[in-house]
Amino acid sequence: MTTATATLPNLTAGTWTIDTVHSTVGFSVRHLMVSKVRGTFNDFAGAITVAEDGTTAVTAEIQVASIDTKNTDRDAHIKSADFFDAEQYPTATFTSTAVRAKGDDYVVEGDFTLHGITRQVELALEFNGVNPGMGNGPVAGFEATTVLNRKDFGITIDMPLEGGGAVVGDKITITLEIEAGLQA
Repeated sequence: MTTATATLPNLTAGTWTIDTVHSTVGFSVRHLMVSKVRGTFNDFAGAITVAEDGTTAVTAEIQVASIDTKNTDRDAHIKSADFFDAEQYPTATFTSTAVRAKGDDYVVEGDFTLHGITRQVELALEFNGVNPGMGNGPVAGFEATTVLNRKDFGITIDMPLEGGGAVVGDKITITLEIEAGLQA
């Protein structure tokens, strides 16, 4: 069930489907305690459904095997049972439970499932507005971020460094750049 305590301005009722060509699902994670590795997921889908009363629901699905960190060896390791175990848990999903205003921006609350474990998460959402589009109907833009702890989702591999710390950090920053089109 989705509860809306905020209505996104100019977002008309209907289903807004994520345009994967003009959207990005990205992440960053601390590496060797001194830098960050960034990557994307290239296979994802989702929709924002707006009811006549303004109630908003968001659903999304990511194919975790579509991870791309620009290093095939690292990608293969992340897909393995050490991390995502993509063979057993091929998808990550999100289903919103609420959308609320926070200052000039919004918060989308929902259930995020990764590695077979579901946790409630909050995404800080910036609504970039609506544009008439380029002949295929209106498009809306969104930016959203959240920080997850990989261990909360059963990804508990520890790769300690000799001098202290770890090869891979626990906190993962997820960044979504979304363009969605209103379906006819």
